[in-house]
Amino acid sequence: MAIPIAVLDCDLLLYGRGHRTLDRFKLEDVTDEYLVSTYGFPRQFIYYLVDLLGASLSRPTQRSRAISPETQILAALGFYTSGSFQTRMGDAIGISQASMSRCVANVTEALVERAAQFIHFPEDEATVQSLKDDFYGLAGMPGVLGVVDCTHVAIKAPNAEDLSYVNRKGLHSLNCLMVCDARGVLLSAETHWPGSLPDCTVLQQAALTSQFETELHKDGWLLGDSSFFLRTWLMTPLHIPETPAEYRYNMAHSATHNVIERTFRTIRSRFRCLDGSKGTLQYSPEKSSHIILACCVLHNISLEHGLDVWSSPATGHMEQPEEEYEQMESMDSEACRIRQELLLTHFS
Repeated sequence: MAIPIAVLDCDLLLYGRGHRTLDRFKLEDVTDEYLVSTYGFPRQFIYYLVDLLGASLSRPTQRSRAISPETQILAALGFYTSGSFQTRMGDAIGISQASMSRCVANVTEALVERAAQFIHFPEDEATVQSLKDDFYGLAGMPGVLGVVDCTHVAIKAPNAEDLSYVNRKGLHSLNCLMVCDARGVLLSAETHWPGSLPDCTVLQQAALTSQFETELHKDGWLLGDSSFFLRTWLMTPLHIPETPAEYRYNMAHSATHNVIERTFRTIRSRFRCLDGSKGTLQYSPEKSSHIILACCVLHNISLEHGLDVWSSPATGHMEQPEEEYEQMESMDSEACRIRQELLLTHFS
């Protein structure tokens, strides 16, 4: 006689011995339309994730009945794309809400372990040049290696360090620093910064800054908005443009930088757990940071698979707290010289 799902222990469900898995849901039994509407992705994409993450999600123990990697991935995708542990979601794949939560944790950690594989700057010269060419094709801005910005994701109030996560709007959040290419592929994602930190402070303390100042890309730069300081490797708009060349530079800068705003909208629209419409992420800052990063990995994988249609803004998402832009012009004379040379060479 089958054991009722409600009485099965969560750990017993998730981990099992050998290949004895609990499979109450089969991908081949449903349509692609159903998979996309319920889990956000088509069948072949889900099969790819099973191949990618299967080894991490099949951990042998002394218990006997485990949830298959396929079912764990469906549970996690259901949460990422809907933003809730709805009972009907667990019912559809034959697991409890508690097991849904553990599946999300397992899949999230498996994706985070692979973040460096899918989120990174290109290294070979041909790919770097292609990156610059793609950006130049948008609005004529040369030498661009990526566009950078921050976005806030709402989280529940943590038990410790409460005030450090309160942003300028009085809400608890993580301030996430990201860089993308001209297609919206993420090249860098730091998702752990407390919401109280302004964007310029996040960048100052970020691994991204160390990467660019000590290792990479002496022949190009990132584009950032006025919430950041001008640097030799980070071109910002002119605070008060006066000449035609300065206006042209600012217009090209804005049109190019807009790519990351569209990328943020796409991520929030695809992964509704991040957009605020279902409430805040009900996890610690560390776990919330991992969920955000896991969604970033899935975003890049989806672009690799051609799922790259730009989405409209998601409803109910947290707006970016406004930064103080005064006094953000550079104090770096070399950075000012580089921007002025860019103005004279390409926009005069």
